[in-house]
Amino acid sequence: MAALDIEAIRGQIRALNFVRGTPAEVAMWRDDDADSRANLAIEGMALSAHEEALFDMLRDEAVPPTLATQIILKLLGHPDADLALAITPLEQAC
Repeated sequence: MAALDIEAIRGQIRALNFVRGTPAEVAMWRDDDADSRANLAIEGMALSAHEEALFDMLRDEAVPPTLATQIILKLLGHPDADLALAITPLEQAC
């Protein structure tokens, strides 16, 4: 992923209508993220600082994992992304 404007993405996420996770859910998601990041590092695919910041922001905003996945797909302009999701793909945001 290229350099990300985390605050611009945060603003778009805050404008979305979704049910945020509870503090207990967010804590569990953070633990799961830590495990995933450790596995990626073991495999030689550690996240960049920008990617780390994006995932940390998604947890700070209590975004459920399924929605977080859709946000990432939309940011990347992936063909499986939800076109109705109000997130600007990265290539359009530049």
